[in-house]
Amino acid sequence: MKYSPEKNTKILSALTDQFEQFYANLDDKAVACLSPTMNEQDIPVNGVSFEKLHQLISEEVQPNLSASNGGRYWGFVTGGANPVATYADWLVTTFNQNVSKGGDSIATAIEHQTLKWICQLFDLPSSLKGVFTTGATAANLLAAVTARQYIGKHQGINVALEGMRNLDVSIFSATPHASMVKSLGMAGFGQNSWNKIDCLANSEAIDLTALEASLSSSQSPHKIVIASAATVTGTDYDDLLGVSALCKQHKAWLHVDAAFGIFERLIPDQETQSKGIEFADSITLDCHKWLNVPYDCGLFLTQHPALLKESCEVYAPYLADDDTHPAFMTLGIENSRRFRAFPVWATIMFYGKYGIATNISKNIEQAKKFANWIETSSSYELIKPCKLNVVLFKPNQNAIPLDSNACMIELNKTGKVFLTPGQWQGEPIIRAALSNWNTSNEDVDKVIHTLQLLADKKYELSEPVC
Repeated sequence: MKYSPEKNTKILSALTDQFEQFYANLDDKAVACLSPTMNEQDIPVNGVSFEKLHQLISEEVQPNLSASNGGRYWGFVTGGANPVATYADWLVTTFNQNVSKGGDSIATAIEHQTLKWICQLFDLPSSLKGVFTTGATAANLLAAVTARQYIGKHQGINVALEGMRNLDVSIFSATPHASMVKSLGMAGFGQNSWNKIDCLANSEAIDLTALEASLSSSQSPHKIVIASAATVTGTDYDDLLGVSALCKQHKAWLHVDAAFGIFERLIPDQETQSKGIEFADSITLDCHKWLNVPYDCGLFLTQHPALLKESCEVYAPYLADDDTHPAFMTLGIENSRRFRAFPVWATIMFYGKYGIATNISKNIEQAKKFANWIETSSSYELIKPCKLNVVLFKPNQNAIPLDSNACMIELNKTGKVFLTPGQWQGEPIIRAALSNWNTSNEDVDKVIHTLQLLADKKYELSEPVC
């Protein structure tokens, strides 16, 4: 059945209603829905009316959602969807463009433009090329397959066509993200294939002396080094200038996971901790984290786009392409691709580099405010100084007789904040990550008040709020 003005009006009206309902309650609803309820139903045979569908979403779906778009969802590294990116994402669905290759739409040109803007935003070399992905995991997988293609070429093996048999490579890292380890498994190296390099004292950053020793003693003819521009727990940066120099000396592929740490480059009047990232062979970053566009949107960049294409391209007559640029379907996992660059394009266009940097700086100051309160509190202990947007802490058991996990559970049950666990130097801790454009100083005050109430035993073994 074709769309009609009348049907469009009905759908738009329902969309507006859902949007207003969700955002009107965002600040007051429980930050996490810890006990969602869903009525099991048989598959509809004839379907329901649109009015009934709209009602079901309002009454059964919305009440069971998290407020992850709000200012006090501090778990993982979760960005909110800024208003312009939300608008653009609606249009992505409306336009429904398949950005697999060029030739039939402006969408491909916009993605190329956005890739250039990302390099300009972070002061990266224009020689870096790449593709928008579903997130950092997909980007890390592309890094793994591109690196193995590079190593295979040097060993006379076209891995994309022939497989990894007889490939001789050693992989080194200090604190790889779990998604990188997952990607090594999916790429055929194996999740346990990487060699652990010692970290600097009280840090997750790589010890250059240990890395140099491992690279020098390795019997493999080719090597991969996985570095971090902000580890996910301690937000520690590897010395990328030092790491890149060692990689050049030992002819090792350097991949930098900079999923959210790369945004530190936008902080004004501060020397970047990610200096040297421009020498990486490949880089991962996440737009749905600190750029605050809707899920799912990551980015993979590499100095070796031809190898990326070799890794992802497959021939089929109906997919033939005569565009001047490599088709995006030959640079990534999916053949069919959502127009996920558009919310990024709209965000950069609307906010500009200054506006994006302002949001980043704001979150960093809010994290420092929260960390300063923790440090002066007699009820909680700050695990390490806050250097970016992540605060690590635990309860002081003299004041709160709960371990870190139990304390976190009680805090999350209040519905006032959502936190996730971490581990520091082998010790379980609580981790708060502030990466949402919507977080305000008032939100920080509310979370501090919640922590104080728990310490004062005003919140105690409460029932989950949802």
